[in-house]
Amino acid sequence: MNAIHVLINKEVSDHIRSWRFIILIVLIVLTFTASLYVSASNLKSAVGNMQDPDQTFLYLKLLTTTDNSIPPFHIFLNFLAPLLAIALGFDSINSEQNGGTLTRLIAQPIYRDNLLFAKFSGPLIIVATLFTSLVLLMLGGGLLLTGVRIEIQELFRILGFVIISIIYVGFWLALAVLLSICFKQPATSALTAIGIWLFFTVFFPIVVNLVIRSVLPHPNFLAEESLVRYNELILNILRLSPGQLYTDATTVLLSPSVRSLGPITMEQMVGAIPAPLSLRNSILIVWPQVSSLLAATMVCFAISYYVFMRREIRQ
Repeated sequence: MNAIHVLINKEVSDHIRSWRFIILIVLIVLTFTASLYVSASNLKSAVGNMQDPDQTFLYLKLLTTTDNSIPPFHIFLNFLAPLLAIALGFDSINSEQNGGTLTRLIAQPIYRDNLLFAKFSGPLIIVATLFTSLVLLMLGGGLLLTGVRIEIQELFRILGFVIISIIYVGFWLALAVLLSICFKQPATSALTAIGIWLFFTVFFPIVVNLVIRSVLPHPNFLAEESLVRYNELILNILRLSPGQLYTDATTVLLSPSVRSLGPITMEQMVGAIPAPLSLRNSILIVWPQVSSLLAATMVCFAISYYVFMRREIRQ
């Protein structure tokens, strides 16, 4: 077994045995169970709604149906996934350096980039295993509950949802690892990461709306085409937020009837048939969001690599 495999196994075992990981796992499992219970309780009415083009997608309804008491699971993940990634990565490098173990690790016949890759890939493997296990439990529970066989399109859409969720966690994990390199104290890197998450989750939409409204005319005084461009501008700026990209991508994959992520005019709706899109068309719609999340993850990891490879660790 080479050095990279040893490092990844070490990271996985360290995280699995930690109390913070156990607490986060319990929180996500409870959230998943509550969302699944609400979806299953309202599944009959959702499937029986003849006005819903997605009524035939039984297993997708298990992930999206709600009675408005609690949000569906993919909305919960928009909030919980960054916290999970931050908790797994905020002290990945600085804790090793403060404890004096980083120098010992580098003294071994391993490369720095192998260590950094293990710090990133170890937690990501855990998250991927967790999300995959939860989805498999959901599919098994749905099969026992309804006895209906899952369609191949539903299976691929749910797998796409899992992959996008892993990419979303990967971005926040790469950001947390970067902050753990830039800041010496774990508390500082944790607070900075949480502050960035809070800004994009809570304050960024408020700031965008305030700035847009102060610059552009009031929507009531705009023509239809100008109003569409106005809303498109707001949506494009909001998509600078990773949470908005994740919400857009998962909404299209889990709701096949969603045909556009932006405002459309009445002329564009003429002749449109209210029917679910094919998997290929849904992927084409969400590909810009997925590629943006991938690019942001790669940028954060590349900066981490550059800073860590040039940093003096013998302190």
